[in-house]
Amino acid sequence: MEEKLIAPCGMNCSLCISYQFMKNDFNKRGFHRSYCPGCIPRGKNCTYMGHKCKLMAKGTVRFCFKCVDFPCRMLKSLDKRYSSKYHMSMIKNLEFIRDNSMDMFLEKEEAKWRCPQCGRIICCHNGLCLNCNIEVLLRNKKYLWNEE
Repeated sequence: MEEKLIAPCGMNCSLCISYQFMKNDFNKRGFHRSYCPGCIPRGKNCTYMGHKCKLMAKGTVRFCFKCVDFPCRMLKSLDKRYSSKYHMSMIKNLEFIRDNSMDMFLEKEEAKWRCPQCGRIICCHNGLCLNCNIEVLLRNKKYLWNEE
């Protein structure tokens, strides 16, 4: 995992299905999904928060925890959805980075999201390793965590 793939809102873009699809060019396998290289690599400070947050829109801060309003209402709303549906918390990610270090966060994420079968990264949006379990998505393109 790379630091540039940690978005200002705390999203680890390497876990995102759109990033993983792009990295593996899965649309060649019958999918039709938008690809995303991550917020920072594509020159966006934050695709989720940037349109409503002046600090993110201008790139004034690298991470939301630098803001006096952290965590703001928008981030809390996004975090609630990701915590309940996708088993990750942007707020907890940001607090860990703030209280520890980016290096420690990346190490923790590598261990937490590693596929036990092949060692690649599991997707946070569906809980699947797209290396080992792509056939699950081929059968059900809207698959979410443990639906079978």
